Amino acid sequence: MTETTTAATPPPAAGRPDGDDRLIRRSMPRRLLGRPELGAVIGAAALFVFFAIVADSFLKLGSLSTIVYASSTIGIMAVPVALLMIGGEFDLSTGVLVTSSALVSSMVSYQLTANVWVGVGVSLLVTLAVGLFNGLMLVRTKLPSFIITLGTFLMLTGINLGLTKVISGTVTTRSIGDMDGFDSARSVFAARYEVGGASINVTVLWWLGLIALATWILLRTRAGNWIFAVGGAPEAARAVGVPVTRTKIGLYLGVAFAAWISGQHLLFSYDVIQSSEGIGNELIYIAAAVIGGCLLTGGYGSAIGAAVGAFIFGMTNKGIVFAQWDPNWFKFFLGAMLLLATLLNAWIRKRAEATP
Repeated sequence: MTETTTAATPPPAAGRPDGDDRLIRRSMPRRLLGRPELGAVIGAAALFVFFAIVADSFLKLGSLSTIVYASSTIGIMAVPVALLMIGGEFDLSTGVLVTSSALVSSMVSYQLTANVWVGVGVSLLVTLAVGLFNGLMLVRTKLPSFIITLGTFLMLTGINLGLTKVISGTVTTRSIGDMDGFDSARSVFAARYEVGGASINVTVLWWLGLIALATWILLRTRAGNWIFAVGGAPEAARAVGVPVTRTKIGLYLGVAFAAWISGQHLLFSYDVIQSSEGIGNELIYIAAAVIGGCLLTGGYGSAIGAAVGAFIFGMTNKGIVFAQWDPNWFKFFLGAMLLLATLLNAWIRKRAEATP
């Protein structure tokens, strides 16, 4: 059946004369409690105060710059992953897709002895093709996204290691730092700026741009309504004309685009790439989105919440170092925060539903 692009207006629900929840007058406490990112904001504030007390260097300008940078490298991926989860799907291939994006850029540029922008362009096409593959497989086969993207994860892991070894002879790519276009590409994907004594990486600008774009899409566009609809009740959304297939494919393309940005940053920050990198990062992106208020069942969440979740990860990662603790405790703290944030978000939602 062909999907239409204009959704019909569903009949008004009980207590909603116009059928739109957003037009109902709610009290200020209920509106505040209803924000998906509230739990993450509370957690981030508490964590900030905690590390400010236990780590003497935490509040120094250089330390805060490091924290924001670490947060941005996670947040660039966490924001589109959050949109995908709001749409009711997962992507377990994101971590290795970032590495694949960097490997394609590096090896194409080196093997063709071309301007590195050629490799960057080819990498964009390849990365988007992987996102398109995930989306098409999902809507055509009706298999769970967990299974499809787990398969993609395993295939990309093997390709990354196998092709790099065949082409380069090792598991590491060749240096492209002296090739044409490298400096200009670095200025786009890995530049650093000195602002008031603080060093700001360009990834922070990419991150903020993605947050603004994703928030605008979710709250101000028809596509945002479609994302919430397909995540909450896909069959009901399809019945009223929401283009479910196109929405889900678009979400996977958005994740792939962010993976391309992250991959180029990785390449132009370090010049060479280890083909085994990225494994396990997909769980961090998902965890950041969950800490930020996204439900595993879909239909609920926000881009801002995912950004706050990424900031929590950045604070924890660097805060442990500044406090001079054993970094092996990092994963323990992340797991504990994930559980606490999920419980807090669930409690806040119940309070929001009970507050008039």
